[in-house]
Amino acid sequence: MRKTIGLLFVTCFSMLNLSTSPLTAQQYRTYFGTYTTGDSKSKGIYTATFDSDSGKLSTPVLAAPATNPSFLAIDAKRGLVFAVNEISEGEGRANATVSAFKVKPDGTLQFINSQPSHGGAPCHCNLDATGKFLLIANYVGGNLAVYPIAADGSLQAASSIINHEGSSIDRSRQQGPHAHSINLSSDNRFAYAADLGTDKIMIYRFDQNAGTLQAASPDSAAVAPGGGPRHFSLHPSGKFAYTNHELTAMVTGFKRDIQSGGLTSIATISTLPQDAEVRKSTAECLVHPNGQFLYVSNRGHDSIACYKIDQDSGEMALVAITPTQGQEPRNFFIDPTGKWLLAANQNSDTIVVFAIDQKLGAITPTENRIEVGRPVCVRMMVPVAD
Repeated sequence: MRKTIGLLFVTCFSMLNLSTSPLTAQQYRTYFGTYTTGDSKSKGIYTATFDSDSGKLSTPVLAAPATNPSFLAIDAKRGLVFAVNEISEGEGRANATVSAFKVKPDGTLQFINSQPSHGGAPCHCNLDATGKFLLIANYVGGNLAVYPIAADGSLQAASSIINHEGSSIDRSRQQGPHAHSINLSSDNRFAYAADLGTDKIMIYRFDQNAGTLQAASPDSAAVAPGGGPRHFSLHPSGKFAYTNHELTAMVTGFKRDIQSGGLTSIATISTLPQDAEVRKSTAECLVHPNGQFLYVSNRGHDSIACYKIDQDSGEMALVAITPTQGQEPRNFFIDPTGKWLLAANQNSDTIVVFAIDQKLGAITPTENRIEVGRPVCVRMMVPVAD
């Protein structure tokens, strides 16, 4: 169940007009969201350039100071970067915000403004297809918020706030709702929110004119109790979708009804080797842009699992489970060419570049890596002509 709180007035890579970027067609401005609190070496959002021919990253520089800008979303066409400032309830729920930045010619960021996140520990964000709205997920309190984006790139007061309700069987992690991600269908009609606390993928109809969310029919899809769905990735065809279970190190594939947005489970399989005796904790789930492969990161095991996707059924077949050359892998990103995967190792302060086998999907570590303090998220701007 859920409650809608008023109508007050979330891909993370899109297009950048060539005239606004000094980079060549083979180089992409890349941004890294981080954790800055505790003993972190990070001071905010960092940036580097990525060469898609060699797979090399330049030395990163601080793009903008910020507190725990963990997850990012990019409107590359307008040269905007958005970040959730992941401040937990213990650090002051009222201080949790979402921020907007303007990209300067050198790739660093100019702060525009921020808005309250309307929840604690905002942990994920995405732009809608029009670039007019930013959608975020708040882990603490288990809610979603939608923000209109003004012509100058500033975030306006929330146009929609949705509170989830419910719980599940893991009393240490699922005593209440915990919205962990928000993703939109390519046609911009549906939003999907993975809720770790309720073991559900919540399904909403998205109004791209008003910037509001309303329960779809069906309004959710359940995973096995205790799984804790965390992130969610749609297949390019729109026919399938996938979610990783943070608490049990599993991944579920769904068939997707393109008209209703509904999800029907295909299968749930492990993200770990059969004999692995490690902490079970997946982080990211991402379908390759070509739709052939699925990747899931394992914290604890410090690896990324790769699966081949059957294009007719959506079923997953394990290809390989590869160490990430670091500790606590979080988000990862596949570059526009589909040849490289950039993995963020949070507890090793590294971004490692992997080469992707174009036939099998398996990843192989390269010598290309950089240091970024407590990296959480990797996003790129992709220059294209108008």
